[in-house]
Amino acid sequence: MTETITGLNMSPLEILTLLSAVVLVVARWLPAAARPRVTIAAGAVFLLSTILLLVTGFRWQMLPVLAGAIVAAPFAFLPLVRGRARRARWWLALPGSVACACLIVVGPVAAWALPVPVFPELTGDHAVGTRVLQWTDQDRPETFTEDPQDRRTVVVQLWYPARNGSSGPRAQYLGRTEDEARTVSEALAGGVGLPGFLFDGVPRARTHAIVDAPAADGRYPVVLFSPGSSGVRTQNTAWAEELASHGYVVAALDHPYDSAAVVLADGRTITTATASTGDRDQDDRLADDWTAIRAADLSFALTRLEGLDPLEGHLDTSRVAATGHSMGGAAALQAARKDPRIDAVIDLDGYPRGSLTPELSQPTLALTQAITPDTDPRYLPQLTEVLTHGSATNYRLTIPGAAHLTFMDGPLYLPPVPSIVGSLGRVESARVVAGASLAFLDSALRGGSGDLAGTLSRYGELTVFHAEGR
Repeated sequence: MTETITGLNMSPLEILTLLSAVVLVVARWLPAAARPRVTIAAGAVFLLSTILLLVTGFRWQMLPVLAGAIVAAPFAFLPLVRGRARRARWWLALPGSVACACLIVVGPVAAWALPVPVFPELTGDHAVGTRVLQWTDQDRPETFTEDPQDRRTVVVQLWYPARNGSSGPRAQYLGRTEDEARTVSEALAGGVGLPGFLFDGVPRARTHAIVDAPAADGRYPVVLFSPGSSGVRTQNTAWAEELASHGYVVAALDHPYDSAAVVLADGRTITTATASTGDRDQDDRLADDWTAIRAADLSFALTRLEGLDPLEGHLDTSRVAATGHSMGGAAALQAARKDPRIDAVIDLDGYPRGSLTPELSQPTLALTQAITPDTDPRYLPQLTEVLTHGSATNYRLTIPGAAHLTFMDGPLYLPPVPSIVGSLGRVESARVVAGASLAFLDSALRGGSGDLAGTLSRYGELTVFHAEGR
């Protein structure tokens, strides 16, 4: 069960269960002549729909609905069984009815706050395909383990323009299978100290991409992507699919021992080995090291894409952008400094890490949330130094109403609390971030004409760092 009614974030079967539960509570207050028929009908519908939910997939958000209906049912049916239509005094029945109604209301509220994610409709001309690859870098030892024979392995997911009319199953969100998606979802929840069941709707979601669909005719620029700290390759799926629908190939990486959970082709699951020590200086050094590993992963992935095109000639690795969210944005900046094959950079609210030299030669777009008194005071000066001393024209776009998690899929399934996911809304968050990214990529990788600064300014407050005179 993955399809939900927009706005309600509940499936038709869940809504039917909810409505029948409400009727069971209300039945006690109906006129005596109508009460038996309504009670029996509501009870039958509730029982049948609950059984179907248990078969197709029961979400924890429905537990309060189930509890409210079960508590209300004896008071609705006992008068019928005893052959009496007389009701208890209203002032005795009212508190129970209110309590049952409040329990039932908790269900849709929880479903609204923690829904099955529904991905925004794509606006590009292409259908989207996806496939997952796994590569091992024989030249790099795995520094997170003590085995000298262990070599660095990355899992890469591609989203790419597919032939229109392609058919096949839509991709599972967060993993190749629902089991993998559930493993990743529970790891992400555990990473922030929350029980995994709270997000049991996330592994049920399906995206727009078609698994292993044939690529569309043409050659397409490559956009490498690194997720945030403990993030996973799929965390920016809405963004990646939108870019792919406009003619880009997005290659997003899992970074084993850094990503929350990475399921390898042999079935092994590698969980994160990165953790804060509580000492800021030591944490900064560790973050610098982890960023350098991620940057090397990005360059390695590009090398593999150059050497063996998994899309059979549809990749244009002469036009490449490195992108990332949070620590992934820092990795993209580092990769661009060291790898001349990278032509552009997008940093999605990432604090620059490691050495700031050599200066960036690629045009760079930094998307940020608004700077507040709670923002790390080092963030803006560090980012400004990077953008100011680059040898290309660079941009910082501050998006009003954004929070740190606005720049990934979080708004699609997390509670709509502004401090957590911003105030742009579930769909608008993805639209703004993808729209600004596309405008920049079209300019940097496709030589798009027009007023880039003017286009970016539509999405927020823009600062341009011009290259003239350097």
